[in-house]
Amino acid sequence: MKKVKAIVGAATPHWVGNGFPVQTIFSYDRFAEELSPFLLLDYAKPTEFPGDGVKRGVGEHPHRGFETVTIVYEGELAHKDSSGAGGVIRAGDVQWMTAGAGILHEELHSARFSQQGGPLQMVQLWVNLPRQHKMMPPRYQSIEKTDIPVVLLPDDAGILRVIAGDYGDTSGSAETVSPLNVFDIQLKPGGQMHLDIPEGWSNAVIVLDGTVRVNGSAPLEPSTMALLERGGQEVVLTAERQSQILILAGEPIDEPVVGHGPFVMNSAQEISQAFADYSQGRFAGV
Repeated sequence: MKKVKAIVGAATPHWVGNGFPVQTIFSYDRFAEELSPFLLLDYAKPTEFPGDGVKRGVGEHPHRGFETVTIVYEGELAHKDSSGAGGVIRAGDVQWMTAGAGILHEELHSARFSQQGGPLQMVQLWVNLPRQHKMMPPRYQSIEKTDIPVVLLPDDAGILRVIAGDYGDTSGSAETVSPLNVFDIQLKPGGQMHLDIPEGWSNAVIVLDGTVRVNGSAPLEPSTMALLERGGQEVVLTAERQSQILILAGEPIDEPVVGHGPFVMNSAQEISQAFADYSQGRFAGV
């Protein structure tokens, strides 16, 4: 059974643009080695927005060297980028964008959501790319809710959505660059489930809502992460009330992580080059 290495509470909420009030659950400035290949996770807990037609979100901005994964639970987002890709991300959908060598994109509340208003709840995860793939061509995966496999957990404990990786014989819809699992889990009150994580992989349990014990830990409250040691394989989750959980597990990328703003590379020199390339219009489709 894996040991819980640390329990981490979320940072103080802050706004990303004018459309995303988020809590940073973890970031690479503290957990680059322990959580590789995962770099950052921002959680926007349910927040009510008015139906006033105001255009909210984050305008055009660049990325290089990693992937962004956006999971929408409530509300609706619109995305477009400099490769020509884009679309609407609805409740239950996932967007997996590989910035690779460089991309410009914008993330906004959809026109319909801006007019109708309502609650917005979402997660954005950053996933690192190995050195050999950091300059790969940008790629966009739009994964609709109906394309995400759903597994009914034993003893009517809840459900598990396989966004990426493998849960038993069920494979997720996302195509990943390095081996990893992203599972979206709903556990009922009193529900319990067992997971097997490959030996040596990084592993984190993020409680978005509810109250959950991880391998007998103290109860984890909403917006809290349990960081597990890489040794061992078994993870046991027990929900004390209805709970929403994200499981992140991945094969570590044993390379330096150097990030600044929207770029994550392997050296300061590569970061400087990314800023130069961006300013000189050398990103995809610009």
